[in-house]
Amino acid sequence: MLHNNNFDFLRLIFALFVIVSHSYPLSGIENCDALCELTNGQMHFSYIGIKGFFIISGYLIFQSLNRSKGIVDYYWKRVLRLFPALLVVLLLTILLAPLVYENSTVSYFSNETVWSYFYNNLSLYRMQYAIDGVFEKNPYGPAINGSLWSICYEFTMYIILSGLFLFRNNKTIVKVLVVTLFLSFLMLTVFFEDKLHRNLFYMDVSLFVNLGLFFLGGVILSVFEYEKNKNSTLINTISLLIVIISIVTEKYFSVIQFIFIPLLIIGLGIKSTKYINSVSSSVGDLSYGIYIYGFPVQQTLMYFFKLDYINLMLYASIISVVFAYFSWHLVEKKALKFKKIKPQLLKLEV
Repeated sequence: MLHNNNFDFLRLIFALFVIVSHSYPLSGIENCDALCELTNGQMHFSYIGIKGFFIISGYLIFQSLNRSKGIVDYYWKRVLRLFPALLVVLLLTILLAPLVYENSTVSYFSNETVWSYFYNNLSLYRMQYAIDGVFEKNPYGPAINGSLWSICYEFTMYIILSGLFLFRNNKTIVKVLVVTLFLSFLMLTVFFEDKLHRNLFYMDVSLFVNLGLFFLGGVILSVFEYEKNKNSTLINTISLLIVIISIVTEKYFSVIQFIFIPLLIIGLGIKSTKYINSVSSSVGDLSYGIYIYGFPVQQTLMYFFKLDYINLMLYASIISVVFAYFSWHLVEKKALKFKKIKPQLLKLEV
């Protein structure tokens, strides 16, 4: 797919937004970030980052589904995009963690939590945030990579979306199914939100429905080919005004967000703005790398230097971009070259 749009730039900014929000609790600051303060807790930078990721993912992954030669091809591409970089960051964590290890009762490589950290997190669903003896004296606590929690929610949406493969040749059925699923999720969060706070398959149901709505918002805009809409600029303006008014008045934002924030983000993403539309071709697609390296980089900086939140934000952003650059060029980009090889190796397409 041609990258003559703003999606890669938006994802890059969203990943940095997560670092901004994390800088407060990781440095021991109880206050939330500046956007959170401004909106009276209704929105924060990591909110925009995570929800933005899910919206863009829904929009682009549906297009990937349509381009896939079969269901195995679809899953193969998703595996290649997620797991190689995740595998490397987990291995690097295990190899570098001895530098910050402070458990005198058991040697590092004899510590069972070291190995369980690797395979639990690689499973996506059995999240293990800590290794005994690592970062235990940090202001935030021992969590090594608190950003990994969202990957299982996104991958689950990939699974749900794959069900549309059976109907992808019938656009009407696909539209009905996607809209019905979106409305069902919306009804759950509006009328049964208090009953959704329970765990299912290692996921919080309430959080899954919430994130799923943003993902499906992106899918709907992709299904209805929003990129062909000639009034996207006007819709962007209206959407922004509605979101601002709902936040200022503190009315209906809990519902409005699921409709107008996807419209706003996809509306910005489908545009092609000079200079920023070529960010991925210039430096690479760094967003995933920034996201998965940001948290451990921040925790490491706090361990050695005890930074205030501003310096933590600044230095962690720079270092995470460097890690992300090498992650993209040495791992992610190379892994994606195998997308076209798999169908010839495994004749399993349907």
